[in-house]
Amino acid sequence: MKNASEVVENDLNYIRGHLEQEFGQMAGRRLLIVGGAGFLGYYLVQSVVSWNQHADAARRIELTVFDNYIRGVPDWLEALRDSPGLTLVRHDITDPLPTDMGHYHYIIHAASIASPTYYRQYPIETMDANVNGLRTLLDYCLQQRSNGEDVLGFLFYSTSEIYGDPVPDQIPTPETYRGNVSCTGPRACYDESKRFGETLCVNFAAQHKLPITIARPFNNYGPGLKISDRRVLPDFARDILAGKDIVMLSDGSPTRTFCYIADAVCGYYKILINGRPGESYNIGVETPEISMLELANLVAEQAAATLGYKGKVVQKASTDSDYLVDNPTRRCPNIDKARREIGYAPSVQLADGLANTLLWYQDNPEGNDA
Repeated sequence: MKNASEVVENDLNYIRGHLEQEFGQMAGRRLLIVGGAGFLGYYLVQSVVSWNQHADAARRIELTVFDNYIRGVPDWLEALRDSPGLTLVRHDITDPLPTDMGHYHYIIHAASIASPTYYRQYPIETMDANVNGLRTLLDYCLQQRSNGEDVLGFLFYSTSEIYGDPVPDQIPTPETYRGNVSCTGPRACYDESKRFGETLCVNFAAQHKLPITIARPFNNYGPGLKISDRRVLPDFARDILAGKDIVMLSDGSPTRTFCYIADAVCGYYKILINGRPGESYNIGVETPEISMLELANLVAEQAAATLGYKGKVVQKASTDSDYLVDNPTRRCPNIDKARREIGYAPSVQLADGLANTLLWYQDNPEGNDA
């Protein structure tokens, strides 16, 4: 049976193999990842470090990570501190940029709280990162151009939540769907700031001819997603590792598709390098679309097979009155555009991804609840 280190190593080999062209294009250039200490950063950062370990010095990607480390510097990132080509900087993107940061050829803006439990606790901070922090980086791109140094690629992380609760004939949901979103509900701080962030990106791309692209993630999961995150799969894993029954805080009827993080990260780098300026791309999988109850039962089956788990699935009501407010009933992407335009081709099956995830949680059973 694999352990967490083997899961991560296999995933990084998978990512590197699927991004040979994209990483090759970034070779010898500078990449800035803002918010690189979070879930998405886990493989965004480590895949570049892995590339650098397999490349000669001239083909390394010089990677800088900005993060405010609100939950501290994660152990995995601290372990990479001395890696060739990697620089870690404590910086909050809502503050002015460091005056000595120099020029970056590629920028990924992934600095935002994404867990509903936490962004509802910090709504203003969430909006500031998605709007003001984004504007700071876009202005930086303009300043670099005035210095004669163009940015070659810019990726903004939006979200599938910008679609809200799609009408039935818009599922699978294409990028052309305008959304059905509350601007005042408990999720609005996240949903609406991402929507406005997209508006900023589209207009900066059009007016200033900047290479700005947008990712819309659909239910990514896997290694790097802290067990304390309060999203559904970490919650299930926490119950499993504690030897308890898996608790569902809903009737289990909402449906989702789930995209393993190794496939998703391949998609994100492909958007950065191959995406058309001003365009958004769904990154997820179209099948299987399963209910939360079906997911819970599948997780229990995988946990029994990989970890010897003997619990069952039980349903309870959440004590949080806003827990399910504005929660979409279905979430499933149309990924034809990403397949056609950027070469996105997810292939990790849900059962395999869940098995990897459970093995990773077995070796990473704790997470900060800050």
